[in-house]
Amino acid sequence: MKFLTFIATLVLIWLIGLFAFAGRVRDFTPAPEPARADAIVALTGPSAERVNAAIRLLEQDKGKRVLISGVNREVRRQELRALTPGSNRLFNCCVDLGFEAEDTIGNAQEIAAWAEAKDYDSLIVVTSDYHMPRALTEIRAAAPGIALTPYAVETPSLDNSRWWKAAVTARRMTLEYMKYLAALARAMVGSIDRPTTDEPVAEKAA
Repeated sequence: MKFLTFIATLVLIWLIGLFAFAGRVRDFTPAPEPARADAIVALTGPSAERVNAAIRLLEQDKGKRVLISGVNREVRRQELRALTPGSNRLFNCCVDLGFEAEDTIGNAQEIAAWAEAKDYDSLIVVTSDYHMPRALTEIRAAAPGIALTPYAVETPSLDNSRWWKAAVTARRMTLEYMKYLAALARAMVGSIDRPTTDEPVAEKAA
């Protein structure tokens, strides 16, 4: 009986965490206008909207440069440019492409290396709303000391308080929640191993 009670308690805690995570995802959008940062980073995904949003922020002078992280190695610069609205001049002068990342951990490492090479202390992070908590966690772990401002792209199918009633949205939210928990666990282990001289990362209001 005690064992069943323990299991039931764990399940309840997990469910509470899932719904709290879903609420946080919805709170990321609509994204408010961010304060200017040193630069902007966009994590590639299933649609071009993340990249488009980052380019729009660059046009608004919200950062000096943009890094598009996780670009498919087979995609040429001019092909990506053709899918992106905005100034050719800005894209040619101020947009860097990262081809190394294959997942969110890779994105974080690529972003951290780029920011260190450019000596940037603050970044606007552009990705989908459901992906934002995990992206921030991974980038924060890879680049402690850099201030991160989230700028989330809305996922229309998740803009519903009853996301859990549809199999597709319930699966997406649950899978992302599990990945987020794994990212948190990695970050906790990493913080134990990290020297205590590291400065904490400041996350600005979403």
